[in-house]
Amino acid sequence: MHETDLTKALIFTVKDWWDAQPEPPKIVDLHLIIGKFTCVEPVSLEFAFDVQTRNTFLEGVKLKIQETPLIAFCHGCQQEYAPEIGLQYACPTCRSPMEDIRSGRELKIDRIEYHLETQETPIHASNF
Repeated sequence: MHETDLTKALIFTVKDWWDAQPEPPKIVDLHLIIGKFTCVEPVSLEFAFDVQTRNTFLEGVKLKIQETPLIAFCHGCQQEYAPEIGLQYACPTCRSPMEDIRSGRELKIDRIEYHLETQETPIHASNF
């Protein structure tokens, strides 16, 4: 279950950001973008995150996961397509092997939603 290791890396990344803030924020949501081709199971990632953040500054924080589809580009046909495992990810038109993945390998923090004690409105941090 590589979701456990991914969760550890996520926690370290967010902790580095959190430690760098002048006033420790109360994190509400972590918005992630995860591509279908990463083979990350969102439910498993959420479970690992919940377990590993107990009794930490991230306890109670919710993961908001946006999944991106697997999209490839066929240079022979000059078109994008959604690869399927039944076709071994080949182009459905000309059966060329998948060469150019345009979407589906993303695995990143999109933004962190948080509050400061001095503010009521949520704030967003991005560019991780």
